[in-house]
Amino acid sequence: MTPEHPPLSLLRNVALRRIIRALEHEGFQFTERKGSQRVYRHPDRRRVVIRYHIGNRPLTPTEIRNFLIGTRWTEDDLRRLGLTQ
Repeated sequence: MTPEHPPLSLLRNVALRRIIRALEHEGFQFTERKGSQRVYRHPDRRRVVIRYHIGNRPLTPTEIRNFLIGTRWTEDDLRRLGLTQ
């Protein structure tokens, strides 16, 4: 992972519903669904794909990495959105 991305451990035990609420709060909109995958797009063309099976399950390390790359959120952004302390 590149240095500008926060460590994966920050989102390791965060429920998927909280992450989706934060996405929507930041302006991402649910645009399409492909099976269990939900695609969220931001007006500035950022895109995040989330596998949604059960809303209270945490993301896997690979999903966290892809999520952070797609959103371009920093550790300060995660703290501001209430996803970390």
